[in-house]
Amino acid sequence: MNTGLAALAGWLLSFIARLVTGAQGHWLGCVPKDEQRIYFANHQSHLDWVLIWCALPRELRRRTRPIAARDYWTTQPLKHWITREVFRAVYVSRSRSEDQDPLEPLAEALSAGDSLVIFPEGTRSNLGEPQAFKTGLYHLARQFPQAVLIPAWIDNVQRVMPKGEVVPVPILCTVSFGAPLVPPAEDEDKRDFLARARAAVLALRPASP
Repeated sequence: MNTGLAALAGWLLSFIARLVTGAQGHWLGCVPKDEQRIYFANHQSHLDWVLIWCALPRELRRRTRPIAARDYWTTQPLKHWITREVFRAVYVSRSRSEDQDPLEPLAEALSAGDSLVIFPEGTRSNLGEPQAFKTGLYHLARQFPQAVLIPAWIDNVQRVMPKGEVVPVPILCTVSFGAPLVPPAEDEDKRDFLARARAAVLALRPASP
């Protein structure tokens, strides 16, 4: 891997993202900290994880890996190289396979000490509010209790690159990071935890003008 080229590409992509979106990070309930974290957020665009990555301080980006859909981000050599070498993305399959646990690549990254950016809805939504969270966040939180759970709300990114579009539109976007979520207790129902996690993300949504 050409680390120099990857670092240069990362700087350039961060500059472009900030130019187009502003990529403003608001640390409302926590501060940037060099600790293992699982950032979980609403999901509206393919640019979501890029925006979170750009909102992080540079020293935290090196250990923070976004999840990326394998069938979308590996179809072209340039997209594959950028996600693999620049963002060190963890590829996940959106098609169910009996041969592999879909959480296995995420668990491997967390076992290696990396932080993750995940989207518990599992798919993008244009409904304004996030859909019900799937169970992956719960299982990761139980398996890796040392990873601090940080909710985040991404605002306006769906207007930068709406579903089906390929050319971004310059619009100011923000990422609001909330207070750490208390991990699931031994006796906490899975559905209750996921509802609590979703509420933590929704609580960060800016009030309507």
